[in-house]
Amino acid sequence: MKQVVQNYKSGELAVLDVPVPGCKPGGVLVRTAYSLISTGTELMKVSEAGMSMLGKARSRPDQVAKVMQSVATNGVPATYRKVMGKLDSYTPLGYSLCGVVEQVGTGIDDVKVGDLVSCAGNEHALHAELNWVPKNLYARVPDGLAPRHAAFGTVGSIALQGVRRGESQLGDVALVIGLGLIGQLVVQLLTASGVRVVGVDPDPVRCELAERLGAAACGDPTSAAVEAAVAELTGGHGVDQVYLAAGGGSNQPVELAARLCRDRGRVVDIGKCRLDLPWNAYYEKELDVRFSRSYGPGRYDPEYELEGRDYPIGYVRWTERRNLACFLDLLARGSVDVEPLASHIADFEDAVETYQRLKDGDLKAVAVLFRYPEQKEEAGEAEAPAVTVPAVNRRSGGASTPARSAKAPVRLAFVGAGNYATSMLLPHLAQRDGVTLSTVVTTTALSAANAKRKFGFAEATTDLDAVLGDKSIDAVFVVTRHSSHAELTRKALLAGKTVFVEKPLALTEDELAGVLAAVEESGNDRLQVGFNRRFAPLLQEARKRFGARTGPASLRYLVNAGRLQHGSWYLHQGTEGSRFAGEGGHFIDTVSWLLESDPVSVYAVATSGNEDLQVVLRYPDGSTATISYVTTGAAGFPKETLDLVADGKVLKLDDFVRASVYDRKRWTSSRLPKARDKGQSAELAAFIKAVRTGGPMPVPLESLVATTSATLAVQAGLAGGAPMTLARAR
Repeated sequence: MKQVVQNYKSGELAVLDVPVPGCKPGGVLVRTAYSLISTGTELMKVSEAGMSMLGKARSRPDQVAKVMQSVATNGVPATYRKVMGKLDSYTPLGYSLCGVVEQVGTGIDDVKVGDLVSCAGNEHALHAELNWVPKNLYARVPDGLAPRHAAFGTVGSIALQGVRRGESQLGDVALVIGLGLIGQLVVQLLTASGVRVVGVDPDPVRCELAERLGAAACGDPTSAAVEAAVAELTGGHGVDQVYLAAGGGSNQPVELAARLCRDRGRVVDIGKCRLDLPWNAYYEKELDVRFSRSYGPGRYDPEYELEGRDYPIGYVRWTERRNLACFLDLLARGSVDVEPLASHIADFEDAVETYQRLKDGDLKAVAVLFRYPEQKEEAGEAEAPAVTVPAVNRRSGGASTPARSAKAPVRLAFVGAGNYATSMLLPHLAQRDGVTLSTVVTTTALSAANAKRKFGFAEATTDLDAVLGDKSIDAVFVVTRHSSHAELTRKALLAGKTVFVEKPLALTEDELAGVLAAVEESGNDRLQVGFNRRFAPLLQEARKRFGARTGPASLRYLVNAGRLQHGSWYLHQGTEGSRFAGEGGHFIDTVSWLLESDPVSVYAVATSGNEDLQVVLRYPDGSTATISYVTTGAAGFPKETLDLVADGKVLKLDDFVRASVYDRKRWTSSRLPKARDKGQSAELAAFIKAVRTGGPMPVPLESLVATTSATLAVQAGLAGGAPMTLARAR
């Protein structure tokens, strides 16, 4: 299928061939009839992409701050790879469309194949021939409403939410500053609510349009006619609400709002304009400044948008989905008219030219619609508690027999192509001799297309079964969200593939048992979990310098994990497990590798709210290890520090930047490495060697299982408040 994309680094626009998105549970696959260009929001994004790197930095200081934090945590080279990887990628455009349901995912019963729906979301309602849309981001189009009008659903919801935030009443007078697409809709919604409206815009054509659509008067922001109209309509008191629907860097809108608003009136920001509030003016009138967040309650809440968890109507009357349905109803009843706003309808294949004309100013329009080739105008009318470490059972002959020629290139498939895969794994594999990147599989079309372009995959698809059935593929990398790791690993093992799965291997003991059942059923134990730290060159050298132990050791590992950003999927504990369940295996594996054995018991305690954990591991020879996993530490402190004490010696690791061994003679790494090397490159080299030669996997399966069981026991120990004995099943 085809999709409109932009490279944020170069500003290039293209209509790209991408795989068809999969129809996941909890949503529907929609074939687009019309999609809408918002000439404000989207053109701002297009223009920003054309800026220099310095210009991009100035326009997004919030992103610059994140980059600087990443430099402090991961070092310059890793951060550079991550940032440039994100910049030099195709990003989607679009967020408002109407189309026909082509496939219904499991759990959906409110629409059927063939229904016409209006869809929202800058990740789901894209300028593309097909989109997967989750339940709370679509609404069925009322009978008789034209598809090209229903394509305005998202921007209508934005305008409607802004009007709701203003809490207008019958007889109020409102000022709408900015008469672009959102402003024109706000004018109509207010008029339909019995509010008299004065509009402000420097473009006389837009002013005339707003007056035709119901505004009492409109004019240039510097015009005396605007102030005169406000004075006449309000008896000189000023307007009850001001709706800021303007963009740009001028502070004129907020200054005008203060001048024309009545005492204790409301100012609602819907657009993205400069907000340097003149303190005296806003203070003296005690103005109520409010923000309107996009389509309404539920926006930016992944549990609502992606998992379909609705808010009870008794507590949240107007969610973003209810706003969408409400706006469609207003359109169907003729209370709002969007036909005069559709300044231009372009064929989808002319998308690049259309954007360029809008950017250059050759095409002046309030709103532009893309018409898709397969849809016509009337489209769609139609002792303590014991935790059992599962035994590892294999069928004979499955461990080390090569199923391929040692001289042939190792053919790899990637399932998932997110930030970690594209910044920490694929750069090490793309240029490696003897490796062929065969296929990348993702659930979203564009991420697969990006990975194919940047790393040279031969194919990009959303069809996992086809990849697992491809006998030419030697190994499969599972680099998806945590909740899918165990099931994808199980399927790949049963398909006879060698598997590299990022941590964690499993989030529950049942998931772990399922993976091991697949090993037993298939006789295929060719599995590696991405516990990379044991492969870090600095740590390997330090362990070598420390030498063999004769007595038990005491080890302290401080992980200054830091707080996650709001909205991070790591916070979805209901589906993705706890943060430690996802990440803790790294540190347990490192400790067990240093102590050369697997733990026999786990004791875990947490601060209030389970934000900071203390995990104590006991080993067969009496050694102990304490892992302090904290999220409340200073951001500037190193992320990982480790001390190992035994036999009168101390090994010290400082965040994979410097290592020391204190013995009769002290050894310290002679120079700082060029970057924090946490072992990914060496880990991948060992994995590829095992695939090529058919030799043993880099880490024994028993060790991977023991580490996973110990990680899962932490959560069980927190719940039970007692040490958890790790007993191997018999």
